Amino acid sequence: MAALRFMLSSILYSRADKCIFPTGYSVKSYRDDEPIPLLVNKIFSDNSQLQYAYFDLPFVCPPTGKKHAGSPFGSGQSISLNLGEVLRGDRIMTSDFELSMGQDVECRTLCKREVDREGVKWGRWLIENGYVAEWILDNLPGATSFVTVDRSRKYYASGFKIGYQDYSSVDSKPQTFIHNHFTIVIRWGKAPGKAGEQGGKVIVGFEVYPKSISPASRKESGCPREMQGDYDRLELYLAPNTSRLAEKYPSSSYIPVDDLEEDDGATLQIPYSYSVYFREEDKIDWSNRWDLYFSDQADSSTAHWLAILNSLTISGVLGVTVLVIWGRTVQGDIKGRGDGALEDGKMKIRSKAPKNEAKSPGGFEKTSGSLLDQSLDGEKDADLSLEEESLEEMTGWKLLHGDVFRVPAYSGLLAPLVGSGMQLLFMAAGLLILSCLGVLSPSFRGGFVSVGMGLFIFAGLLSGYFSGRLYKIFGGQNWQKNTLITALLFPGMMFCLIFVLNLFVWAQASSTAIPFGTLVALVALWLLIQVPLVYVGSWIGFVRTTPWDHPTKTNSIPRQMPPQPWYLRSLHGVLLTGLVPFAVLFIELLFVFKNLWQDKTGYYYVFGFLSAVSAILIVTVSEVTIITTYSQLCAENYHWWWQSFLTGGSSAFWIFAYSIWYYIFKLHITGFVSSLLFFSYSFLACAVYGLLTGTVGFLTAYAFIRRIYRCESDFPASLRLSSISPPF
Repeated sequence: MAALRFMLSSILYSRADKCIFPTGYSVKSYRDDEPIPLLVNKIFSDNSQLQYAYFDLPFVCPPTGKKHAGSPFGSGQSISLNLGEVLRGDRIMTSDFELSMGQDVECRTLCKREVDREGVKWGRWLIENGYVAEWILDNLPGATSFVTVDRSRKYYASGFKIGYQDYSSVDSKPQTFIHNHFTIVIRWGKAPGKAGEQGGKVIVGFEVYPKSISPASRKESGCPREMQGDYDRLELYLAPNTSRLAEKYPSSSYIPVDDLEEDDGATLQIPYSYSVYFREEDKIDWSNRWDLYFSDQADSSTAHWLAILNSLTISGVLGVTVLVIWGRTVQGDIKGRGDGALEDGKMKIRSKAPKNEAKSPGGFEKTSGSLLDQSLDGEKDADLSLEEESLEEMTGWKLLHGDVFRVPAYSGLLAPLVGSGMQLLFMAAGLLILSCLGVLSPSFRGGFVSVGMGLFIFAGLLSGYFSGRLYKIFGGQNWQKNTLITALLFPGMMFCLIFVLNLFVWAQASSTAIPFGTLVALVALWLLIQVPLVYVGSWIGFVRTTPWDHPTKTNSIPRQMPPQPWYLRSLHGVLLTGLVPFAVLFIELLFVFKNLWQDKTGYYYVFGFLSAVSAILIVTVSEVTIITTYSQLCAENYHWWWQSFLTGGSSAFWIFAYSIWYYIFKLHITGFVSSLLFFSYSFLACAVYGLLTGTVGFLTAYAFIRRIYRCESDFPASLRLSSISPPF
C-alpha cells in the first residue's frame, strides 16, 4: 500500500502546485511585502551526464537552518519530490535568500565560505566543464537572459553559470573565476481575476545575473563597493606552498602536480552577496510565462514543418505501393479469379458441364450418353492436364497457404516481446496525447517521467493480454510460465541496467544517482502492481478468449523453400528497411537529441509536431512491413513472424548509430562515467523504440496475411473450399 500511495502521489501531484485538469495549474499571487521563497536545486552541464546537488558543493554557502520567507521550514530543508523529479536528478531545498514582493535590495551579504585545496580543485573542474546552477522561484527556473541579434526579442536559457574561464593579460594562461555575487531580477505582472483587482501580483520572469567580485573590491560589510564600475574578479586559485615544496624537493626543478595540489591546510575565502530588483512586465501574462524558455522553437518551426512534409512524402510513396499490392492480392489474385479455390497446395478447377448434363443416381456427372462410354484413362488424363494448368497459375504467396501460419521458432520469446511492445505503445501514445492536451506542461516538473511510469505499469494488462493470446495461437500450454516471462523479461533487464549504472553514478556522489528508497519503491511498483496486472491480462487473453482464427490449415510437413534473395536471407536486408522509418524521424530527432543531451532542461515543448511525426512514423513502419512481408511471401518464404518484428524495429539500429555520430561530432562529453551513461541510456531508449515499432510491424504483417488468405469470405459461395466437388 505504501508503494501504491507513493506512485499515485508521484503521478497526480507536482512538487508545490495544485493540478487543475486539463488546462494547467493554480495561479499563485503575492501581495506587496509578502515573502517569496527561493529554492536551490542542482548544477548540470552539457559536457557531462553527472549532476550534483547545489548544497553538496564545497564552495557555496551552506544552509544555516534559519527560517525565511515565512516558510515553516528552515533553510536546507528538502522539498518533497515526485518520482519523475527524483529520477531526473532534482534535489530541491530551501535557501537563505530573503525576497519580498516589491522590495528592491541593493545588496545583502549571504556568507563567507572558506574552501580548501580539494574544494578549489573540484570547483575549477566544474567551471571548466561548463556547469550551470538551477534555482527555482514560484516554480520558474532561474534563467540567463539573452536577446536576438536585431535586439527585437528576448529569450531565456535555464540556469546560470557558476563561473567562467578567461586568459591572463600577463602570460596568457587560462584563469578560472567563480561567481559570488548574484543580481536577481524578478519580473511581475498584475494577477488575473479578483486577485489582481485586490492588488495581487504574479511572477512572470526570474532572471539571475552572476558576477565575480574579489574581497578587495568589497566593503567591510561584504557588499561590493561598485556594482556597475570596475572591480577585481575572484580567481578560484590557491598558490602552492613553495617553502614546503622546497623542503621536500631541495635539489629538483620538477615538482609533481599532485604535490602542488596536496592539501596543506591552506584555504581560499569566498564572500557571497546578492541584490534583488522587481520590475513590472505588462507584455507577458502568467499563462504564457514559459514562452521565453522556448522562444527558439518559433525560429525552428519551419524545420518542424519540413520534417512533417518529408515524412508525409515518404509515407505517401509507400502508401501507393501498398495500395498496388492490396489491389493485386485481394482484388486481382482472389476476387478476380472465378475458376478455382485453394486446397492442399493446388488450385482445383472445376470444368463447366454442358447444358444437357445430368446427375447419375450416385451423384456422378453424366451427359447424353457419350461420357458413359468414356474410358477411365481419358478421365485421368483430363484431370492431370487441369492440375498442370492450375499449378502453372499457382505462384508466389498462394503456394504457402499450408505453411504461412506455421508456429515460428522461439515462439515462447516472441509472445512476451510483442506483449511488452504493446505496453510501451500504450505508454507512448498516452504521453503524447496528454502532452498535446497540456496536462504534462513544463510547470509539472517531473510529470512526464512520473506519468509515463504510471502508464507503463498499468499497461501491464495489455502486455499480459496480447502475450497470452498470442501464446495460445502458438499452441502453448503453460501460460503461467509465459506470464512470468512477460512480466519479468523486459522490465527486469531495464531495472538491472539502471541498477548497474546507478552504482557508477553513486560512486561519483552525483545527484543523478537514484536513492535506495526510490529503488525499493520501483521494485515494489514492479512486483506488487505490474506483475499481478500482467497475470490478470494473460489470464483473460489465454483462458477467457478464443485465439485469433486462421483462414487456412497448416500442413503436417513443412514446405521446402527455394533459394532466397540476399535481402531475405541476411541481416542486411532488415537493416536496409529500417532506413525508411529513420528518414521519417531524422529531422525531429535533431530537436529531441538537442533537448535531451545539450539543453538538459527536459522541457521539450513542441509535442504537437512530435505527435504528428510519430503518427506518420507508425503508418510508415506498417507500410514498410507490408511491402517486405509481401516480397517475402512471393519468394515462397513463410518465416515471416520474426522477420516482420525485426523489420518493424530495424530503424532502432540507425537511431543508435546516429547517437554515436551525435556523441562524436556534436557533444563534448568528458569522463568515463558520463560516456557510459550516454551510451547506456541511448541503448535503452533504442531498445524501447525498437520493441515498440517491432510490435507495430508484427501486428500489421499478421493482420495483412490473415486478410489475404481469408479465402472463405472472399470467394463466391460456389467456389469456397466446402463447395468444391471431390476429384475423380
